[in-house]
Amino acid sequence: MKNITFVHPAYFIISGFIGIPDMKYYYVFLFVVYIVSVLGNTAVMLICLDHKLRTPKYIVVFNLAFADLVGSSALVPKVFDIFLFDHRNIPYNECFTFMFFCYTFLAMQPFNLVALAYDRLIAISFPLHYHVKVTHRFMFSLIASFWLLIISVALIAVALFTNLSFCKSVVINSYFCDYDLVQNLACNDFTLTWIVGCFLSVLILWFPLLFILSCYSYIGYALSKVAAVKERVKAFKTCSSHLTLVAIYFLPVMITLAIPGSIDPNTRLINMSLTSVFPPMLNPIVYVLQTQEIKVSVKKLLKIRKLLLESR
Repeated sequence: MKNITFVHPAYFIISGFIGIPDMKYYYVFLFVVYIVSVLGNTAVMLICLDHKLRTPKYIVVFNLAFADLVGSSALVPKVFDIFLFDHRNIPYNECFTFMFFCYTFLAMQPFNLVALAYDRLIAISFPLHYHVKVTHRFMFSLIASFWLLIISVALIAVALFTNLSFCKSVVINSYFCDYDLVQNLACNDFTLTWIVGCFLSVLILWFPLLFILSCYSYIGYALSKVAAVKERVKAFKTCSSHLTLVAIYFLPVMITLAIPGSIDPNTRLINMSLTSVFPPMLNPIVYVLQTQEIKVSVKKLLKIRKLLLESR
């Protein structure tokens, strides 16, 4: 058996946005988006601790806010460090650590949407069985299994890069250590990492989307059997916040995938970066504005704060 030596460079270079004028304004915009995301998701996590919201559904809402908060914090500050302070050289091991955390936490969002879709499916289509099928124990187990699956697959995917040799270019034409772009830098066979990458796309994007569409197809079928129009509208309103979150996450991703490969690379990068940071910012806003229980909880907290200030 021949000895195989893998070429592992000391560092990669993240080129990012090149030749775009006035990029400093875009970084200011990203900073504002990140701050709103941190504040909003932290607020939703605190609100979900209210005893009146300790239902299985809000276990998922809490996990969604947590994944958005940590995912944004894994990506955005590093982007600022790379481009604002010109730290474009990222060490070999640090690059793959960066990749692991970005994909792990950002991939959790569609699985949260899957859990919420299942919650709405049972609540509307099988209301008499809701408290039996959707329990705290079930929801905790479901979320834990999603975390275990995503972490395991991400670890395997990143570990496979140790079998690649990077004897050509070390320049990554992206704003982070992008899986596809890094594997394309390899000068040996990367078929295995390509297959795992395809599996990741199906697992993170297409499976959740198909499951959610199937759930709402069944919900639509169940609602079509309801005679009273008011009951249909009332049931559909309970899905409005979840459907908004689905649109916020999947529409930008679909638009990015639909963009032809001939489009300007910087335009594509900016679109991808917005797809990464916008959903974590908008998710808490959607839940606060469209979920009645959370609005009641927010009003209660604001009332308590006002009373405390007046008492001083």
